Amino acid sequence: MLAIERALAPRGVDRFYQLVQAGYFDDSRFYRVVPGFIAQFGVAGDPAVARAWKDRPIDDDSVRASNVRGTIAFAMNGPNTRTTQLFISLVDNSRLDAQGFSTLGRVVSGMDVVDRLYGGYGENAGGGIRGGRQGRMMAEGNAHLDRDYPMLDRLVRASVTRR
Repeated sequence: MLAIERALAPRGVDRFYQLVQAGYFDDSRFYRVVPGFIAQFGVAGDPAVARAWKDRPIDDDSVRASNVRGTIAFAMNGPNTRTTQLFISLVDNSRLDAQGFSTLGRVVSGMDVVDRLYGGYGENAGGGIRGGRQGRMMAEGNAHLDRDYPMLDRLVRASVTRR
């Protein structure tokens, strides 16, 4: 379970909420799990859905909390390029703060599950946005990932609950 705080990154939280409400993350994969670094997700399993959001970046939020273990932030490829991909820090990644990775919140329960996500593929299933190797994942979605990277863990469904 994530606790998302709008005060930390208003634009990012609004986008995250839009994506969850649209079912964007449902039946997607944790395609980039790098032990000792991050667990990344945020490419829709249906390529048509991924394409619909791919070129809709949001402006940056200032960094108001550090990227420590258990926090969640949008991945990006430079200023004002956040779209749909997010990562959970598996360790203290406060070095990312200076690069502008603003956290949205943190894992409040289930970090033990995040720690067990399959990391055997590392950067190979798609890698990060900056790596430039996400073409097949974007074009073929889950069909490619399930065929070529069958051990990836799934995000079955995302939902919003208010506390």
